Amino acid sequence: MVTGRESRWEKDAMTVEIMFALVTAAALAAAVFGLLLVPALVVGLSEPAGRTLTAVGTVLAIVAAVWRVVRVLLRFDARRHRRL
Repeated sequence: MVTGRESRWEKDAMTVEIMFALVTAAALAAAVFGLLLVPALVVGLSEPAGRTLTAVGTVLAIVAAVWRVVRVLLRFDARRHRRL
């Protein structure tokens, strides 16, 4: 763990990286959910199958979003520690 005060630049860089992680995670989640939902809408699945596919899409979208946020922030932290 790094001790000491962070400069304004470091705080701004961290804020930008967090926002980047959240925006790209939302885009990835939307893409994953859409990738599963669009074929279901085109084919016209029955209600139980459609409901199941929606639930699976939601879970996969959440997992993908969390994975993206963690990956981006860990990569940022590793770069930050290399500069010190």
